[in-house]
Amino acid sequence: MDSPMIIAALYRFARFDDPDLMAASLSALCANLGTCGTLILAKEGINGTVAGSAKGIDALIAHIRALPDCADLDVKYATADSPPFARMKVKVKAEIVTLGAGDLDPAAQAGTHIDPVEWNALLADPDTIVIDTRNAYEVACGTFDRALDPGTRSFREFPAWFDDFAARLRDQGRSPKIAMFCTGGIRCEKSTALAKARGFDQVYHLRGGILRYLEEMPVEDSRWQGDCYVFDERVAVTHGLMPGSHVSCPDCGLPYPRDRDHLCPEATPQAV
Repeated sequence: MDSPMIIAALYRFARFDDPDLMAASLSALCANLGTCGTLILAKEGINGTVAGSAKGIDALIAHIRALPDCADLDVKYATADSPPFARMKVKVKAEIVTLGAGDLDPAAQAGTHIDPVEWNALLADPDTIVIDTRNAYEVACGTFDRALDPGTRSFREFPAWFDDFAARLRDQGRSPKIAMFCTGGIRCEKSTALAKARGFDQVYHLRGGILRYLEEMPVEDSRWQGDCYVFDERVAVTHGLMPGSHVSCPDCGLPYPRDRDHLCPEATPQAV
């Protein structure tokens, strides 16, 4: 029986002087290792999800950890019986996760990391505002109880939502603790940098994101409700990173529970 493929979801905010040169080296290495997936590099760091043999993924992660300030690279592992991605892409972009909020430095400005047990205690504090930094279709699959849903369609919409929300807090004379979370940690790390840049001091985010929480937190102690949407062929996972109850629409790509009908916007007949 063939060994399962290893999936590695990774990111690290760091300062890269020449991401183009790094991308060329990584692209050649990935071709030699036979990995598939996507890696994104920018001057602010690296982000991506890759899959391959255990030996190939080990070699790739070792190479990335040797990059400047990447020894503490955040990596979450899973397995798959078949390749979850069609090919390997290594890209250079302006941001490793696009927020479009100007000159932020998540490597230095991000909020305080909170581990799963500490996260539960933070959620139990009624004075803490909990914000889901993901998009609306992800939140619809599952979220933490008491979390605010910004209703965004893309991460680029989050700064405008947060600035409006922050203005309302200031009008009320409030400067509360703010706890943010996302799938793997990268979006909430950047979102907390935004919150701190906007003048909030008590800002926290879930270390390793929802995926690490679902991996480590016993079901009986969990504050999570539903599935966690993931950006690969698994569609969604639940506690223990086991397959969730959602499937992906072949037309619009949106997730929906496999035991319910899905009204696909791409397949809906247009009025004549």
